Amino acid sequence: MIELTKLNKKKFYLNCDLIETIESTPDTVITLRNGKLVLVQETPENIVEEVIAYKRKLIP
Repeated sequence: MIELTKLNKKKFYLNCDLIETIESTPDTVITLRNGKLVLVQETPENIVEEVIAYKRKLIP
């Protein structure tokens, strides 16, 4: 799971395996597999970096 920040500045954790797409419109919109949209403060590039770092921790 990765830590993200909603537009109201509240932190939350997202299961990155549920991410389908990430768009910048100019807010960052994450579309999950179930169709739910999540707006966050982080840039798409930062989210991708967080996901890569998280996945690297899982591989021994």
